[in-house]
Amino acid sequence: MTKRYCYFFFFFTLILFGQKDVNPEEAIYRAIDVFVANPNMQSLQKLSAAEANFWKNSKSKTKEEWLAIVVLNCNKAYYENQLGQTSSSIKSYEKAWQLYQKKKLQGYDIIEYCLKPLGNLYTILGDYDSAENTIKQYFFIVNTTPDYPDAAGQKFAAILNLSNVYQSSGKNNQAIELLENTLKTEKLSTIQKGVLSNNLGNAYLLSSKNILLIRNSDDKAEKAFNASIQYLKDEKNQSETLSNSYRNLASLYRQRQQFDVANRYFEEAEKLFLEIQNPPIRKKTKLYYDKAVLLFDQKKYRESDEQIKTILSILLPNYTTAKNTLPYTNDLYPETLLMDAIDLQAEIFLKQNKPKKALEAFELSFYIEDLLMNIMVYENAKIITQLRARNRTEKCISIYENLYFKEKKTSYLLRAFELAEKTKSGILKDYLATVKTASSEEKSLLRQLQNLNNEIVKEQQKGSLASIEIINKAIRKQNEVMLSLKKIQFEKDYLDAKKIDTEALLSKLEKQKAFMIYYFMGNEKMYFFTLEDQKIALNYINITHTAIPKIVQFIDYFNDSNSINNDISGYNKYGKIAYDVLKLPKKNNYKNLIIVPDGILNFVPFEALITEESNTINFAKMHYFLNDFNIAYNNSASFYLNSSSLSSNEKSILGVFPIFEDTNFELTYSKKELQSIRVNFQGKYLENSAATYANFKNNAAQYAILHLSTHASSGDIETPASIKFYDREILYSELYGLTIKPDLVVLSACETGIGKLYKAEGAMSIARGFQLAGAQNLLFSLWKVNDYTTAVFMDDFYQNIKNNQSYFEANANVKHDFLNNPDITNAKKSPYYWSAFVYYGTISPPEKPTNYIVYFLSFLGLIGLFLIFNRYRK
Repeated sequence: MTKRYCYFFFFFTLILFGQKDVNPEEAIYRAIDVFVANPNMQSLQKLSAAEANFWKNSKSKTKEEWLAIVVLNCNKAYYENQLGQTSSSIKSYEKAWQLYQKKKLQGYDIIEYCLKPLGNLYTILGDYDSAENTIKQYFFIVNTTPDYPDAAGQKFAAILNLSNVYQSSGKNNQAIELLENTLKTEKLSTIQKGVLSNNLGNAYLLSSKNILLIRNSDDKAEKAFNASIQYLKDEKNQSETLSNSYRNLASLYRQRQQFDVANRYFEEAEKLFLEIQNPPIRKKTKLYYDKAVLLFDQKKYRESDEQIKTILSILLPNYTTAKNTLPYTNDLYPETLLMDAIDLQAEIFLKQNKPKKALEAFELSFYIEDLLMNIMVYENAKIITQLRARNRTEKCISIYENLYFKEKKTSYLLRAFELAEKTKSGILKDYLATVKTASSEEKSLLRQLQNLNNEIVKEQQKGSLASIEIINKAIRKQNEVMLSLKKIQFEKDYLDAKKIDTEALLSKLEKQKAFMIYYFMGNEKMYFFTLEDQKIALNYINITHTAIPKIVQFIDYFNDSNSINNDISGYNKYGKIAYDVLKLPKKNNYKNLIIVPDGILNFVPFEALITEESNTINFAKMHYFLNDFNIAYNNSASFYLNSSSLSSNEKSILGVFPIFEDTNFELTYSKKELQSIRVNFQGKYLENSAATYANFKNNAAQYAILHLSTHASSGDIETPASIKFYDREILYSELYGLTIKPDLVVLSACETGIGKLYKAEGAMSIARGFQLAGAQNLLFSLWKVNDYTTAVFMDDFYQNIKNNQSYFEANANVKHDFLNNPDITNAKKSPYYWSAFVYYGTISPPEKPTNYIVYFLSFLGLIGLFLIFNRYRK
């Protein structure tokens, strides 16, 4: 008797014996059984309908009924994943996990059937923070639960999956360290050794890409793949891992351009893959994609195109394989493999000399990338996703540039600029836009998420003294908050990054007698747009083995206070070389220059570049770029366009001066800085022990200018940037929670503009923390500043503001004044001392004060004249 008739007979028996009602729990499990017996799209819809009926029932639910819904969603998620619906699968797993935690359920292997696959799916979609947190969470559960079933197997799975996250998110060294230690120290089966060896080889392979294909890493990768094959070749049911090892070897030889060997390995991988019974759709399409890449690199574009069409027809039911046909936008969904396939299709169009068709394909990939970004919550995952979009953007800019030279249509340059702007500080822009429109609940969840992240980072910084229990508790809570936040954001309409109004941008520049140089750092070229006189131009700098090192050599002169003074002629030379490399403009009719830097250029003090080399050792007489232009910086063109004029109201200051008297951190000249500012500006000044973070936080929203004279650190790869208050050190990300909108933030401290650097997004610095809190105009430092010269600099800067100069002018003029000050020695006039502080923000002058008394008296005078004149007429 078939399963279909078994179920019919079962239900007929229930009716025959007069059973009227089936309890909700039983109904759900029956629906699951029917679905599992015949999983397809139609039965999946019926399963969803069964769940909807459960939610419609207003009766209170038992724990057993809640558990049944958890089991339903885990089964649903499993088959959604099998059918290639990755994002839907994630939602179902998330719902199951959220219910399991919220209702404090037990009696179900939530790790095996929910958390493990959920962590893997997060990795696939690029949500690496969520993946890492999920894996660490179930690893902790296994380690802290006595007699956990198959604890060794679950620990192994956690290590394997965590290494996948590290590799996918660019942490290859962490992946290699984790895998090597596990292979050396843990008792592993032959199969486990084979699986880990394959993973280790892949980590080496990725590492070799990052260090320009150093042969040593290639050799290590090859040995690891071969070791994996040796471990697994005689083991049963290991076709998939063996196939992966051969596929990885094919990829290695493809990179070496040894295609005969690569093809042999791939054929072996393909043969092994066909032995797998009913492989998931995504794994099948991944094989086709790898084959398409191999064919593409061999310049077999037609054959590669056929593989891409096969992938699209599998992943998109409505796709037609007609020649040169691209999918419809409405059929697309968030899936990295789909995006990669369309990207490769675009590359094939380029090889076939169809640039406009390539742009159409890339546009579809951008759309998928936006969908992926929309389902992510964590900042780090969004940054990594944005970096991937940058690579595609570089290719599109190159296409638009070539089309412009052929057709001379300015629209191509405008489109290239709009694409570049979309990724420029995209995460910062997106966060500020989200906070602006967020509900109070969403804002609360965002704050909780960030606070928990800060708690985790601070505990991890304790190293061997860190409490795993505290970290896991925070991760668990963070995961709950993340799921709640995703639910709210999913229900909102997708907020696409608003296109910049280039016409309005050009008009504003003309009105302010300014022009803009806008950099875009690619992998092959550094493009720069020039916007002036209602026109836009595009040029580029080849990123060769010498161009970037020359810029870095100039930056190195600011590593300490002696580097320039000990080699003045060298500074003159390399300042001019860097100036020439950057192809900066000569002095022209416009005095105001806006620079939007990118990549390493975020750390370049442009004002201190040398426009004309000389033999002088007198710093005041050198030919600085400062002499040609007043320079302001901005994170993006949008920030400049949307910046508003400064308030004309009297400037009140909140000053933070910890000073740290009688300690190793004492800032002697900070007292002088405090006194000179207080003489000229009213406000509140937090000195010594009063300069706590709590005092600052409680008062910050009430003042126009926030001035912080203290210590700060740029951090490093592992340690975030931080700033020191009297009572505690604050991470840059802790500043996100502030609610401020000051006219200006002055960070009179070391390295406040320095931090972990990302292309497009900039440095994860203290300055960025204040920007995310709501500050638009900032003055901050690019290196370790001198206590004495900073005090002098700040005294003059505030004198300029008191004289009604804009912050932009005040910063430019104080540097000229510093160089011309006869009381400052030549040694202290080194660019190290005066060019550390850069201004980001509006260049608009302060609004002219409105004299309402004059207007009122004038109005009374007019009335008087009218009355006199009217009486005379009578």
